[in-house]
Amino acid sequence: MKLSFNIALRFLNSSKGQTFLIALGIAIGVSVQIFIGSLIQGLQIDLVDTTIGSQPQITITSTSDDKLIGDYESRLSDISSDYEGVKHVSPSADGPALVTSDEENYSILVRGLSFEAAEGIYKTKERLVEGSLPENKNEVLIGTTLKDESGIQIGDEVDVLTSSGENQALTVTGIFDFQVANLNSSWVLTTLETAQSMFSYDDRITGIEMQVEDVFLADTISSDIQADLPEDLLAENWKDQNASLLSGLNGQSVSSYMIQVFVMISVLLGIASVLAITVVQKSRQIGILKAMGIRDSAASLIFVFQGLMLGIAGAILGILLGLGLAYVFTRFALNPDGTPVVPLYINPGFIALSAGFAIVVSTLAALIPARKSSKLNPIEVIRNA
Repeated sequence: MKLSFNIALRFLNSSKGQTFLIALGIAIGVSVQIFIGSLIQGLQIDLVDTTIGSQPQITITSTSDDKLIGDYESRLSDISSDYEGVKHVSPSADGPALVTSDEENYSILVRGLSFEAAEGIYKTKERLVEGSLPENKNEVLIGTTLKDESGIQIGDEVDVLTSSGENQALTVTGIFDFQVANLNSSWVLTTLETAQSMFSYDDRITGIEMQVEDVFLADTISSDIQADLPEDLLAENWKDQNASLLSGLNGQSVSSYMIQVFVMISVLLGIASVLAITVVQKSRQIGILKAMGIRDSAASLIFVFQGLMLGIAGAILGILLGLGLAYVFTRFALNPDGTPVVPLYINPGFIALSAGFAIVVSTLAALIPARKSSKLNPIEVIRNA
């Protein structure tokens, strides 16, 4: 085996230009895999984070006539402790209302939150562009769009008409920007106690919201939670509500895999054809080696080792080239605000898999010329040389 390895290394060194071209071909295949895979994964992570990263991924609601959930504190505690993978749990008390400003009415959704518990989901502190979070009863946050449309400013006291016909005076303490026009125009955030008082919910809420560690396991965790809930409570997850998004993500993944497979098939065919030509070029040397007593299996191993070494060299070069392409892309493909169109996502496991796949493919491609070399008759090779 050592002899075969040394001969393979000498064959590669004797044709350095050819060796470099083969390694470069493998490197380009690996770099395309890494670049496309990292791009697609980064795009998917950014898309998921943008759409559901700052929203509940599982929500428990009531199917009873009043749509309210009682004894919610013990349920919050049970969910946090009993279900692996649940990251943040927060109660909410929502209700529709109208806010009046300059004799104009604006339809809003008053959302009562426990801001400390909900911070992990909504990141409200990060979304504040002016003012501060509500600390006292009857204090609220409004969105930037509602502020611009209504002219309401921090410190203003606004009249809110609830669906039950009750009027409530609320003081604006801050302005938020969730970067979603619909939320910025319709959501009015306040404390849980304020919303419960406004809509006469007593000590009940309208929903329990949560985020999970792995967003793609939300449906599984939701099913586990649903199995332990009473009949009047329903656990819904983002995957059931975003079928079109999931379809798009699956389509991206499939197209990425297809491109990567065809790239590696082309690499395999290229290596096999070049090494097959090498067998012809080196047939005289192989014939002499066989005449000197080298076995057919050892002659075959020469080309297997060549494929292995070319695969390793190409994989290393391909990783560097792929990461370089991904980095350059994130520096030139920018949004108007200067952020990358697609953030750079480095997945060490995927990179290792791509490199390993290239090495395996290169070694397998070498089996074709290896088999051919094992069938060479040394007497005929030397006679025809």
